[in-house]
Amino acid sequence: MTIWRPEAGELLIARSAVSFATGAATPVQNMRWFRDSDRTDIQDDLPGWPEGPRFTARGKSERRVRSAAKFGASVLFVAAVGVLESLAGSGSTGNVATLGRPEEPENEVEDFPVMWAAPGTLARTLPWQLDPARRPETDRTHLVVTDRRVLVLGLLNDEDDPFDEVLWETGRSNIAAATRKKFSRNDTDFTIAFTDGSWCRLAGWNGTCRDDATRALEDPLPLLDPDDLTPGQQQAVRKLVEGEEPGGSLLIHRRPSGNVYVTYRLDDRVDPLYGIDSVAFKLMDHDGENATFHDGDI
Repeated sequence: MTIWRPEAGELLIARSAVSFATGAATPVQNMRWFRDSDRTDIQDDLPGWPEGPRFTARGKSERRVRSAAKFGASVLFVAAVGVLESLAGSGSTGNVATLGRPEEPENEVEDFPVMWAAPGTLARTLPWQLDPARRPETDRTHLVVTDRRVLVLGLLNDEDDPFDEVLWETGRSNIAAATRKKFSRNDTDFTIAFTDGSWCRLAGWNGTCRDDATRALEDPLPLLDPDDLTPGQQQAVRKLVEGEEPGGSLLIHRRPSGNVYVTYRLDDRVDPLYGIDSVAFKLMDHDGENATFHDGDI
């Protein structure tokens, strides 16, 4: 078993299963593109990338036919056309109930770039294995975030022998922001913006993977030492890890609301499908009691 480990003195903050995101809005559903800053397709210019699928966004007429087929009746088709036309103006065609209103229609409905990278920018160096349409079905990719670096690991979908391989890495100083995307199926999408202006759109295996990754990329890191906690919070942490297997990592995050989010995990338990999950967690207030949840707490 080959599991990636941080260097001595380096703190592992998150390890989450991620891939390039996939379009959810009807015009770009199940599609993705790789663009430069002029919105030109650049996948043929990315060195070492194998051939991948070619996508074309659906036009209005095709959307109508697809929607009508779901109803299976011409009378409903007429009604559906009217609904779709009215929704098209909002940029949410076909997905209003589940996705809501897009934040960036040009990048979420009209087009769906998962790489936005001018020549020579960092996003162009991301590994092709992040693309689920290119990598073998037996493989997975994980995003690793430490207090020093951000890495992409390739590994086998085998819990007994994941065989980690470092595919890409960069320093935290090259990350400008990580942003959770609201217009996202199952709340899994997020973007990483680099300081050179390039960016990528990724999706976690589930919403927790997405949240673990974006929380770990916050700058400055809102990590606390156990000694920084109030007596009530320290007692709550002791109860949290009581009975858990020893040797794990405890991470304590100060949240914007003032609440404290605590996680305890076993870093040698890597799930290829997920990453490293918390075996115990707690959101607590100043006194160590269960806190009222606020947006961004987790």
